[in-house]
Amino acid sequence: MELLQVFTDIYEVKELKDATCDRETKVHVATVQSFVRRIMYPSDSSPSPNVDDYDCVIIDECHRGYLLDRELSTIELEFRDFEDYVSKYRRVVEYFDAVRIGITATPALHTSEIFGEPIFQYTYAEAVIDKFLIDYESPHLIQTELAQSGIVWEKGAEIEAIDPRTGKRDLSKTADEVKVEIKDFNKKVITPAFNRVVCEYLAEQIDPVLAEKTLIFCATDDHADLVVQLLKEALIAKYREVEDEAVQKITGAADRPLQLILKYKNEQLPNIAVTVDLLTTGFDVQKICNIVFLRRVNSRILFEQMLGRATRLCPEIGKDRFRVFDAVNIFGVMSQFTEMKPVAVIPKISCEKLVQELTRTSDPRHHQEILPQLFARIQRKMRRANQAKREQLEAIAGLSLEHLLDDLRASKPSQLANWFRDRPDFASVIDLPDDRTIPVFISYHPDRLVAVQRGYGVAEDGSTYSTRPDEYLQLFQQFLADNLNLIPALMVAVQSPKDLTRAQLKELQMLLEKNRFRESDLQGAWRDRKNEDIAASIIGFIRQAAIGDALIPYSDRVDRAVRKIMSSRSWTAPQRQLLERIGKQLKAETIVDREALDRGAFKTECGGFVRLNRTFNGELLAVLESINEEIWRDMG
Repeated sequence: MELLQVFTDIYEVKELKDATCDRETKVHVATVQSFVRRIMYPSDSSPSPNVDDYDCVIIDECHRGYLLDRELSTIELEFRDFEDYVSKYRRVVEYFDAVRIGITATPALHTSEIFGEPIFQYTYAEAVIDKFLIDYESPHLIQTELAQSGIVWEKGAEIEAIDPRTGKRDLSKTADEVKVEIKDFNKKVITPAFNRVVCEYLAEQIDPVLAEKTLIFCATDDHADLVVQLLKEALIAKYREVEDEAVQKITGAADRPLQLILKYKNEQLPNIAVTVDLLTTGFDVQKICNIVFLRRVNSRILFEQMLGRATRLCPEIGKDRFRVFDAVNIFGVMSQFTEMKPVAVIPKISCEKLVQELTRTSDPRHHQEILPQLFARIQRKMRRANQAKREQLEAIAGLSLEHLLDDLRASKPSQLANWFRDRPDFASVIDLPDDRTIPVFISYHPDRLVAVQRGYGVAEDGSTYSTRPDEYLQLFQQFLADNLNLIPALMVAVQSPKDLTRAQLKELQMLLEKNRFRESDLQGAWRDRKNEDIAASIIGFIRQAAIGDALIPYSDRVDRAVRKIMSSRSWTAPQRQLLERIGKQLKAETIVDREALDRGAFKTECGGFVRLNRTFNGELLAVLESINEEIWRDMG
């Protein structure tokens, strides 16, 4: 704002509805999709933009271009047309002769290939330590009997299945044993018993009349309907009376989803939203305090985006942590995704295209790239083929499909190339759309809650350090013993915490975060082990584990220290007011030093350190030192 004018009053700004920019335009807000149309499919009414139209292109959520394709390997680049497979997103970004700036909280595997190496990185852990975001408690790992053993139908058992297109149900006997693991719950099998057990546990943990909001991720739209029904039943059984609007499905298939999103964001009800994909990214509701996973995802990017829905601060309701409920072992699965991986690998490449590549090349390296993809596609298409299509493929192949894939895999690449040359229709027929719908099983197996463990020390890869609080606290104590004399900041925290600087505290917090000792996990483990909910600071936990110092809520330590200092001598009214403000700031920041007094409200309202120091007759640093010394004085 300049001279009470907003940015758009000073500069020419084009908005989403504007297709082109003028010479006077300083900022143009647009979507990648709009430029895909203009650059790749120009028309008389919408010509291609000039490559020098923009000096700088800023792309928010810049990881999104990799959701449907991956980078071609060096080998593939030798025999595949790069333009066939490179993402439209990337082509748009690289079209303009401009500085390109990408912004994302969840970089994909090859984001740096477009934008270069990161010029600035600010991690989630740093944002939590700096009080810009909040952390989550050790996750609730919900374990049921069916989740542990899977759902099993013995050979010859009757199994009910539903056609997802028509809703028609059929009953048949299994030719072999059928087993569905937890990863396919609510996708390949509808299991009301499992969902009911989970919903009953959630009802014990979530009160729908509180201001906090809950976001539940389901596998399908039908699954979301089932969860809404079962959760309402569980809440009514627990609380007797529950508003019908308290629990709402918010998916693309819901009635007026945008209106529901606005209500969820701005009104008290609904305060429990059940969704599938609609609310996974780009959606902020500060009051979300509970995230529930009832579906698996195979993308670390998506997983982190889903968790990120609850990381926003909300002082209005006193939100300082959020809770995560994992009923499908998603934290365990994420440990397998140690890199940012795309969801799919060139999903639209056809069998016909792969066959063409096979018959064109004799290079063994190319064969190693082509054949696994070709066999995987043939296997997938044959599995889904209806009877008519199977008969047509068998007629072309000249043998039963039951043995076809084994025969193809046993052949040499040159033999395979000749086989496909002799049967030119095979690839085009197998690429035809499949009419067959995969039925969804219905399980009537009973289920029960076996255990709810806490995942203490969740690592970046999603794995948990320990599920036993006593073991976790022992590991923390051992870590301190092993490193006390090696890390200066740790030694200061133990021996002289009043001298700990802001930089040393952040260094210490980042080090402990790296080694899976978050403040929220230590608080949770202490609560679960001792049945005491003590909001001690990370310094308090360090001193308790290292030297047996009493574990006392940090706010209590600050209140006691400020009272002691205020009673130590006669203070003026302005001095007493400032001492109280310093106490409040200590609770929020742990360390209040000259730097803290030269920013924020202390700077704007009180004039900063120099002005405050005059109020204390030049003794402010000594006062701060006395407060910090009293905070860590033995309270026994």
